[in-house]
Amino acid sequence: FVAEHSVMHNLLRRINVKIQAKIKARQGGTSRRRKGFNRRVIERDHGDGHQRLVTDFFSDDPVYDEKIFRTRYRMSRPLFLRIVHALGEWSPYFTKRADICCRQGLSPLQKCTAAIRMLARGSPADAVDEYVQIGTSTAMECLERFAEGVIDKFGGEYLRGPTSVDMQHLLQIGEGYGFPGMLGSIGCMHWEWESCPPKWMRRLNHSDHGFATFILEAVASQDLWIWHACFNVVGSINDISALNQSPLFTEVLKGQAPPVQFSVNKSQYDMGYYLADEIYPESTVFVKTMPFPRTEKERLFAKHQEEARKDVQRAFGVLQSRFPIVRGPIRFFQRATLGKILQACVILHNMAVEDEKDMASAYSEPNEASGITVVLPSNIKTGPANCLTNVLQRTATICSQATHGQLRRDLIEHIWQQFGPFGDK
Repeated sequence: FVAEHSVMHNLLRRINVKIQAKIKARQGGTSRRRKGFNRRVIERDHGDGHQRLVTDFFSDDPVYDEKIFRTRYRMSRPLFLRIVHALGEWSPYFTKRADICCRQGLSPLQKCTAAIRMLARGSPADAVDEYVQIGTSTAMECLERFAEGVIDKFGGEYLRGPTSVDMQHLLQIGEGYGFPGMLGSIGCMHWEWESCPPKWMRRLNHSDHGFATFILEAVASQDLWIWHACFNVVGSINDISALNQSPLFTEVLKGQAPPVQFSVNKSQYDMGYYLADEIYPESTVFVKTMPFPRTEKERLFAKHQEEARKDVQRAFGVLQSRFPIVRGPIRFFQRATLGKILQACVILHNMAVEDEKDMASAYSEPNEASGITVVLPSNIKTGPANCLTNVLQRTATICSQATHGQLRRDLIEHIWQQFGPFGDK
């Protein structure tokens, strides 16, 4: 018994010595290669990285002020801390935890900072290693988890459709432009997918751009808020392929879009519309410019339509400026990950717009009467009875070129009366 006890004691002592040696090696910050593996393990001081972040940006008297914080993080400090706190409630991944050797892991500030820096600079994952003390593979994982958390926690609020109050504001903005019944401007942004699999290149290669693209279809308003965003299309011959798969157009065909009643040039209409460029089809839900205006009225209409339609292009420009990762060619990501990143960037963009109170400056005064009403249906019937017949009827109404032409002629006359040489404005 004594001999067995001595053997066990010696074995436990040798195991303890090895464990202590490994802990000291880790704490010493040494680099080593694991036996049997070619991967090099770099010991990083996570605590020092966290303390550096706190000193520079998050202490009571930080080194960098609020202006520099907005430049580095593309948002205000309270908004960033709100996101960090929400992600900590969403998943234990964004909480501070210790590993099996009782060494503290990365803090939520380090993980969220690594993700934001990659989004805000379009930089590779290893660009944040020295400052945040985070490895390349961990930074990539942080970015994907960060995008998933932002979508789950904030997607329902910042990617929602407009409410009745929002619709009234949008209609007032449209009327200020001279377009009663306008719900915003629609357009598509192309994001180059450099790591597209070769077997998909021919099918997904965009004829206008010469490479495979990931398409974002969006509807934006004057305040740069993106009300609708569709990310489900990769590559297309043109933007119409994105439109055919868009839930926005599907809701209109199903009769689920909120009806809007407005009057233009003594003509009554019961469906809102979006300003679009020439590639979109002739439809009552799209108002396009005059490609070759011949009269003064047509030239004035084309000028106002093209100026108002720039809202969606301005929104795309601000989105790409705020998060350059959606501007340059993207590698190292799979298709599903690209969709999450793009969706998270739109959500963060809307959160920043709300935080900066841009929407309040764009809305009209509350005492202004628009003369336009919007009715949100309380109960949409989707039963099988006459469903196909209703869809066909709506399709015929939406695609009616006669109605589309009449609407544009009425808008031309309305804008001439409002902004022409003898107009009211």
